[in-house]
Amino acid sequence: MKIKRKIKDFYLRLFKHYGQQGWWPADSRLECIIGAILTQNTSWRNVEKAIINLKKEKLIDIKKLNLIPVNELSNIIRPSGYHNVKAKRLKNFIKFIIENYDAKIENMINKETEILRTELLSINGIGPETADTILLYALEKRAFVVDKYTHRILSRHGLIPEKANYKEMQELILDSIEKNSYIYNEFHALIVKVGKEHCKKSPKCNGCPLEYDLG
Repeated sequence: MKIKRKIKDFYLRLFKHYGQQGWWPADSRLECIIGAILTQNTSWRNVEKAIINLKKEKLIDIKKLNLIPVNELSNIIRPSGYHNVKAKRLKNFIKFIIENYDAKIENMINKETEILRTELLSINGIGPETADTILLYALEKRAFVVDKYTHRILSRHGLIPEKANYKEMQELILDSIEKNSYIYNEFHALIVKVGKEHCKKSPKCNGCPLEYDLG
């Protein structure tokens, strides 16, 4: 119970310190999904450059992404890094949405979260973090996204073992906070915020809103 109280307190302190984050930065559900795939193993700054390129080519469109050759798509998203791999992953998702949801992301919304998650994980190149990002931010489902900052913060505060896996961290957080997609959205965004500002590889604890744990 003490660990769960601390995690809930972390959310409250981060929200009080930073305020509402309003993630994910995207103009559409499709753009959000594209960003979730492109952000794998790179910074958001690089993803933004790739998305700008896609917008210039008017490619934030399922049918157009389906038609463009993978080598051309790869060149357009080059700033995101690992562009050849990510172009194939984008194509894999586009094929999935066309074959299963009539090329309409909106058709996914009414399906149960766990079924959708299983479907997303079946797409080559989409792992748990990307799947949960799509569920939470693009489809507004109750899914919590775990990332490197989540692991770093929880392990440094002694709330999880160093070798805790994705599922273990996710279940711990889900058991600790209110089951609400808005809170999941804000908590993940706040974790990323404090991770970038303070809980870096070399921690900068001075001034961190999580510097002092409650007893």
